[in-house]
Formats: sequence, structure tokens, C-alpha cells
Amino acid sequence: MTIHFEKYHGAGNDFIIIDNRGSKTSLTATRIEKICKRHFGVGADGAIEIKQSVDTDFYMHYYNANGKEGTMCGNGGRCAAVFAYRHNISGPKMKFETIDGLHYADIIKENIVQLSMHDVDSIFQKEDHYFIDTGSPHYIKFVNEINEQLFIPEAKKIRRNYREGGTNVDYVMEEKNHLKIRTFERGVEAETLACGTGITAAALALAYRDNLKQGPVNIEALGGYLKVYFVEENNIFKNIWLEGPAEYVFKGQLQL
Repeated sequence: MTIHFEKYHGAGNDFIIIDNRGSKTSLTATRIEKICKRHFGVGADGAIEIKQSVDTDFYMHYYNANGKEGTMCGNGGRCAAVFAYRHNISGPKMKFETIDGLHYADIIKENIVQLSMHDVDSIFQKEDHYFIDTGSPHYIKFVNEINEQLFIPEAKKIRRNYREGGTNVDYVMEEKNHLKIRTFERGVEAETLACGTGITAAALALAYRDNLKQGPVNIEALGGYLKVYFVEENNIFKNIWLEGPAEYVFKGQLQL
């Protein structure tokens, strides 16, 4: 089978995107894992299947690099928006479906996309961290510095043992005018250069802790800078938008 694909990245978080609106390609978990495997396949943090939607511009089906269906992916959503615009599936403003429901995207300038995220009405504060679900579950810990030798081992342990089904793990450092974040992603089972739902969760954790009523919060990931906009009303975070880069890298075809 020949699979035609394009590769995109959102602040270094990279994805293989396949247009499967005609459902002509059988994307099994084994095939997706092979495509995403670095050094042996194309290599990516995840894969996105664009499918037909009756009521919206398209359906975004997201898979983790291990081939399993994933939860919401913020950087992937922005990349899917650029893909859709480049291929005349939608205009610069669009509505699409994902596993967690409807999302809106707006390409505000070349390669910069704003993506709507769902309201968040539950933030769990623990002794030394927060737990927030922003479409994907995130363990958020504010730290003064990150020990490079300990971050990955600590994150791996938390990722597996914190809750049933696992969680993404984010360590966040505060700078003068922004946050710095490091994320260990479940499904990828490694640190990624950026995680959109994690960046959103970090911004909301800061807002919850410091009683911020609205954004933006500026966040620096290893792969680039992003912004999170929101409004807090009666302990509910609404009108949440994730803004950041989403860029086309290359296209190709693969025999499987």
C-alpha cells in the first residue's frame, strides 16, 4: 500500500497528516506506529487522519506515536487547521470535530493559528502539583529549576503510576514575564518539544493559583513560544484559545 502524507510541526511537536476523507487508506495501529517511528519510518510525535465530516469542515482523528488513538492534541489541532487551509478544505476560519467534540481554528497570519479549547471547570490542587484535564490529562508541577538528570526518570514514574490510564507530566518554571515548560507525553513516552494541552493546563494552573481572571499567559516550550487566552467566571475557565505556530515541513509517500 502507498500512503501519501505531509509532515507539520507546532513549536517542534511534529505530526504526519494523512488526508483520508475518502477512507481509502487502512490506518491500522501497526502501520501508524511504523510511520511515526524515528530512524525507521518518517518519524513523528503522532499522526493525524483527516476524515470527512457532515456538519463541520473535517474530522481530526489523532493517534499517538505508539499507534493508539489519542485524546485531544492542541499542537496537532493547529497543524490540522493549516493542512485544511492549504488544501482548500476550509477557509482561514474553520470548525472541526475531534474525539472531545467541536473546535474552532483561526489562521490569524502565516503559520500562526489560534485554536479554541474546551471550558475547564475542575482543577485539582494537591500538595505540590495540580491536575487538569484540558482534553488530555496533565500533572502540573511548578519548580524553581529542572534537574536534567532527574526529570525524565521522575516523569516516567508519575506518568505510569499517578492515575489509571496514566497522565502527561509537565514541569513549569516561572520567569519574569512568562512561563517555561517541559513536558513528558504519554503515548510518545518521551519528552516532546511542546505540548498544546499541557501548555494550556500550565496557564490555567497559574491562573487558578494566582487568581488571574483573564489571559494571555505567555509560555516558552523547548520548541517555541505560545500564548493561552482565557476568561475566568465563577471558577470556570471559558473562551480558552491556544495561539502558536503551525508549519508545513514536507510531503512524501511511503510503501507499507
